[in-house]
Amino acid sequence: MSTTKATKRLTERLTLTLFMVSYSSTHKVSSTSFEDKPEFPGSRSQYVHKLEFLHPEILQGIPVYRVMNRNGKIIESDQDPQLTKDTVLKMYKDMTLLNTMDRVLYESQRQGRISFYMTNYGEEGTHIGSASALDPRDLIFGQYREAGVLMWRGFTLDQFMNQCYGNHLDFGKGRQMPVHYGSKKLNFVTISSPLATQMPQAAGAAYAFKVQKKGLCVVCYFGEGAASEGDAHAAFNFAAVLDCPIIFFCRNNGYAISTPTKDQYKGDGIAARGPGYGMITVRVDGNDVFAVHNATKHARDICVSQNRPVLIEAMTYRIGHHSTSDDSSVYRSVDEVSYWDKQDNPITRLRHYMENQGYWDDEMEKEWKVESRKMVMKAFAAAEPRKKPNPEYLFTDVYDKVPPHLQEQLKEMKKHVQQYKEHYPLEQHEKMS
Repeated sequence: MSTTKATKRLTERLTLTLFMVSYSSTHKVSSTSFEDKPEFPGSRSQYVHKLEFLHPEILQGIPVYRVMNRNGKIIESDQDPQLTKDTVLKMYKDMTLLNTMDRVLYESQRQGRISFYMTNYGEEGTHIGSASALDPRDLIFGQYREAGVLMWRGFTLDQFMNQCYGNHLDFGKGRQMPVHYGSKKLNFVTISSPLATQMPQAAGAAYAFKVQKKGLCVVCYFGEGAASEGDAHAAFNFAAVLDCPIIFFCRNNGYAISTPTKDQYKGDGIAARGPGYGMITVRVDGNDVFAVHNATKHARDICVSQNRPVLIEAMTYRIGHHSTSDDSSVYRSVDEVSYWDKQDNPITRLRHYMENQGYWDDEMEKEWKVESRKMVMKAFAAAEPRKKPNPEYLFTDVYDKVPPHLQEQLKEMKKHVQQYKEHYPLEQHEKMS
């Protein structure tokens, strides 16, 4: 930046600062000064008598809350969540186990064994940090990159594998794409592919919780790309106006598939939208599992005690490709990805903390890597050969009672398959009735 431009920018900042100071000192309205206090609906403004525009480019960015630095050192002692050793170890093991599962299933898709997969590389801290701060009864609406939340709650490797392989033990009975997990037992609503559809649904569920006085909250995960959908704005507004106990948790990982944030929005991220909708808001370092834990824990307290929505924007980075349908080398450099992978990923940061505390060492790391891979490969080997679901499930679970027109279609399907059974791999499926 040239000296002239720098001077101009500094002058603009000083002008804005002086304006705000002057405004706060000279435009205070007494409780009896009715004339200087606007009564416009939906506004908490005061009158000013000089024309001033808000210039977003010279405003300070919303700060990012963190607890640990990149070397795993707690920065402010009063922000230490004081988690037990067992809890910290579970955090680390779940994050690394998720990482190992991702590697196996990603390669599985590349070998043609499953049709699709999405890894969680780089975002493990947002999953585990948030999940560890919630009540297991809180209802989760995920997007499609929250496998760690389910893992924390007890979703097993077998269940992950069964879903991705769509076998007869899959809770969805093979009717969903891989990574579209769901578990009624674990209060995790089944994921759907279209972006942001879960957001107004989550707001509605939170309103139901409020009416029922459950003392619980809803957590809705989404990416910064999904925040550009109309559903996101509707959800924010409904939740704020109706005072719903919901945490909107945005994983801002830098890219909406191939679209970088600079091409998605002009403002200061997603957190900047929260106050506009009347929501309590915080921006947090998503690569700091403790910061995410603290932010989510306090957000949940606000939701439950005040029946208010809270917006959390977790700043992180998607190290892997968006999905197995994506090649991220086309739109970002290898050096960029390498920087985040080696310098500031959540697993490395937590490991530094554990080593500083004497919880972990190189030998334990080596043993865990071997053990975790064995666990994943065992579940993988068990899921792959299992039979596919009964084809009759194509016609069930939509209506309480299967209507006559679907019963007729079922009969026609069975007749057709029997007539041309040499063209259908029936031996790979559960037997039809």
